[in-house]
Order: sequence, then structure tokens, then C-alpha cells
Amino acid sequence: MTRTETPISRGRALRYAFAYLLPIIVCFSLLKGGFWLAAPLLYLYGVLPLAEWLLPQSTRNLPEDQEAHVAKDPLYDLPLLMALPVQCGVLVLFFSRIPGYAPLELLGGTLSVGLMCGVFGINVGHELGHRADRLAQRVAQALLMSSLYTHFFIEHNRGHHRHVATPEDPASARYNEPLYRFWWRSITSGYISAWQLEAERLRKLARAPLGIHNQMLQFQLAQLLLLAAILATFGPVALVCFIGAATIGILMLETVNYIEHYGLCRATLGQAAIGAARYERVQPRHSWNSDHWLGRLSLFELTRHSDHHFRASRRYQILRHHDDSPQLPAGYPAMMLLACVPPAWFRVMNPRVDAVRPVPAPQ
Repeated sequence: MTRTETPISRGRALRYAFAYLLPIIVCFSLLKGGFWLAAPLLYLYGVLPLAEWLLPQSTRNLPEDQEAHVAKDPLYDLPLLMALPVQCGVLVLFFSRIPGYAPLELLGGTLSVGLMCGVFGINVGHELGHRADRLAQRVAQALLMSSLYTHFFIEHNRGHHRHVATPEDPASARYNEPLYRFWWRSITSGYISAWQLEAERLRKLARAPLGIHNQMLQFQLAQLLLLAAILATFGPVALVCFIGAATIGILMLETVNYIEHYGLCRATLGQAAIGAARYERVQPRHSWNSDHWLGRLSLFELTRHSDHHFRASRRYQILRHHDDSPQLPAGYPAMMLLACVPPAWFRVMNPRVDAVRPVPAPQ
């Protein structure tokens, strides 16, 4: 290790504090009420897309001799682990403010907290869910529970990363598939897949698929207990608002899934012994990438998705740009808005899919 590595690493780590601008804005809006409750939505889907359009992208990667040190620096774990108390604090603040809100304020507060469920609850839970240590995995599960999406912990790690960019993956959007159809298919099929994957795991361990060791059963019970606790402590209005916020977080995640893999397919290599198709190894070209640096900081490098799938064990702080990865024409917030208008999405993205696929996409 050189003398310059620690300062470089620590300076890079501090920039991810930018992600905490969202909870600051959400808390401010919840406290102020009124039209201020629109501020988080305007920030995430107004200010950020405009800033990303004006600012240049960064394709710079860390030098290889610094990667190992940066990957092990615990300072990068701090903003991830802090996400859980921050997420819980935002939820409690929202619930405590509900009695004084008018109906439109309830809607604005639910939307604002929904953004937190997507960005902090599910996104940070996703990053920590890839870690091997028990603490990170428990925090990941708790964050996912704050968005009522704990099955993602199973389906994403054991299903999505295995089947990405194939017809077997619920979270890989098909060519010409509208976002709203994708939502239904990905959510329902992903949930069913999580049950199947957990049953398969338990069968290999010679345990009962529906026994006490079934993580899906544990997750469902934990979520029901959370809902019961919210109802008992804060009342039925808070419960409905929480379910609404969690739904917004889920739809945000699934919209991100949609833009990350739309139309991309791995080549088929033949049939496996059991009759299922065999596919080429996952490569950077099988995920859409974005190097817009504000989005990278806001989402803990999620937008460098090509490298995340190429090397799923790589921590967010050392994810790389690959020259052969397909690039989104705008950052994640702008692309999410575009996906909400399917004709415009197809007009922008279908030619890009055709340009990067080895064979024409099915019509």
C-alpha cells in the first residue's frame, strides 16, 4: 500500500454522502408539508435528469493497484449501513406527521417516502444483499422489508444473476415489451421464482420445503408482523400509506430492472442434459450501462450495471466502465421517465438494441 492510497480512498468514499441529499429533502418536505411535499419528486425526476444532461459522463476506472485497497476500506460500508436507521427514521417521521396532513398531503408524503423505499430500501438492500457477512445480509433483509420486497433477497441473488438476459429471467425485459406489462410479469414471476428457489435449496439440504428453515416463510411472517406493528402503533391510515409507499418503491425497482436489461439476450449454446437451454457466460454487453456520475453517486454505482453482472461479487465502489457495454443515452431518472411512455421508449431504444445484439431482436 502506498502512502497516497488511503487519502485517495477516503476522499472517494466521502462523495457517496451525496446520496443522502434525498433523505434530507424528504425529511424537510415531511416537516414543512403543503406544496413542499412535491420537492423530493421534483429533485429526483426533475433536477437530477437536467443536471445529468448538462454534466459530462465519467468513464474513468480506478487503477488496478488501488482496487484491492478501496474494496476493503470500511468507510465505503458506512453509508450503506447507515441507510437502515435513516430509512426507519423517515418512516417514523412520516407516520407521526400523518394525523396533521390533508388528503393531498397524504398523497405527497406517500410519494416522497415511496422514493426512499426504492432508493434506500431496495437499492441499498440490493447492494448489501450481495455481501457474504451476516451483518450486511441482515441489514439488507431489513431494508427490503421496509419496502415489503424481501423475496428479492432470494430471487435476485439466486435467480436473476443466473438467468439474466434469457427468457428464464422474469426481471429481463423483452424486446417491444411495454413497461406496464413488464411490471406485472416481473413482480408475479419473481415472487413465484423465489418460492421455487428456496424449496430447491431446502431439498438439497434434505429439509422440508415448507418447514421452519424456509426463508420465504420467515420473510412473509416478518412482513406481516411489521404491518401489524404499524397498524397497532400508528393506525389504519398509516398502514395504507406505508403499503402505498412500498408499492411505489417496488415499481421504481422494477422500472430500473426494465431499463437495465431491455431487449438484451445471451446467445444459446445448446441444450443442457436436463433439456433446458444453455447460454453463454454473462458479459458486460448483457446489461445497459450509464456513466452519468450524479446517478452513480445517488444510487451507489448501480448504474454501472454492466460490470455488476459481469462480476457480481465486486463492491459498488470499484465497479468499472467497460468499452463494450451498451450505453444508455441518458441517466437512470430520465430513462425511467422515458420508459413510462412506451412508444417513445421503443423509438429511442429499439434501434440501440438492434445495434448491439448479435442477431436481430424478434418482432
